[in-house]
Amino acid sequence: MKKKLYRSRTDRKLAGILGGLADYFGIDATILRIVFVVALFVTSFLPLPLVYIVMAFVVPNKEDVIKSD
Repeated sequence: MKKKLYRSRTDRKLAGILGGLADYFGIDATILRIVFVVALFVTSFLPLPLVYIVMAFVVPNKEDVIKSD
């Protein structure tokens, strides 16, 4: 079965991107959120928020894709 990336509807804080990535990679969303915040400080806040915003518009919600199938 082919895995697909979706935004999470149940495990979301802002747009569900990190919850969806955690589900895709099979890790805990809290760990991914901590890594994201640490990476924000390491990269001086520049590329990660931009990537997050782009992904919020590009990655579909899981329920929206299931309804359209």
